[in-house]
Amino acid sequence: MKRVLVVEDNEANMYLCSRILKHGGYEVIPAASGKEGIELAIKEKPDLIFMDIQLPDIDGLEVTKKIREEEGNIPIIAITSYAMAGDREKILAAGCTGYLEKPINPETFLSEIEKYLS
Repeated sequence: MKRVLVVEDNEANMYLCSRILKHGGYEVIPAASGKEGIELAIKEKPDLIFMDIQLPDIDGLEVTKKIREEEGNIPIIAITSYAMAGDREKILAAGCTGYLEKPINPETFLSEIEKYLS
């Protein structure tokens, strides 16, 4: 079973992501903060990471950079409500493999996972 780390501080978004992932046959590793996300990425070595960009302690772009230093090959998909010009470029430059906008669309969410895990 493929394991997906979800770094998301919003409980409703975490619940939605977890439900979609579990329904799709994935094991979910939840992290509610950037610090916890870094620790779990290194310890658990998930197959894929969904990264919220707005986190309470460390910005998701910094978390991504820190994870990249330790675990360079894990696909990291940013999940964000940022949709301004240049944000996509900043997210990809920080080391994210891909980018999904909120609100989360369940079909897009699962197809994005399959694209990076196949």
